[in-house]
Amino acid sequence: MITIDNNYLKEQIASHLGKQLLYSEETYGMLCVETTKESIISLLQFLKEHSELQMSFLTTMCGIHYPDHKGKELGVTYHLHSLVNNIRVRVKIFFSEHDCVVPTATTLFDTANWMEREAFDFYGIKFEGHPNLKRILNVEHMNYHPLRKEYPLEDATRTDKDDHFFGR
Repeated sequence: MITIDNNYLKEQIASHLGKQLLYSEETYGMLCVETTKESIISLLQFLKEHSELQMSFLTTMCGIHYPDHKGKELGVTYHLHSLVNNIRVRVKIFFSEHDCVVPTATTLFDTANWMEREAFDFYGIKFEGHPNLKRILNVEHMNYHPLRKEYPLEDATRTDKDDHFFGR
């Protein structure tokens, strides 16, 4: 019998993705891998339909924004869980904020529907093929995405505090 652990999981992902596996590490006992947005659906489908891995539960999917990472400012993180094997994996993809179109995962996981709408609403990530991609928590006429780090946290003209004490 095969032991399903992070090493075995990483081997299976590497054999499936090949050069599309850009990065992998194990953090706090969870395997984290990075791939491209072109291969994300293929990987998610592989993990879900693999006879031994059975990663059939998408627990979380969320957008992320790193404005200092030129060419890879936006990203999406997927957390998959195998309830049978009690093992989880985190899959990340990154892309430019000028090309923020990602294929939808709603064809594989029903739970992706609202999570993709939330990522669209807060980060402006467009999910190609999504059945109903519209704002879910903010008003429709909003012309910005509130979780992008595009604005300073505070007024730069403030003189009543010293940022040195706040780690900035």
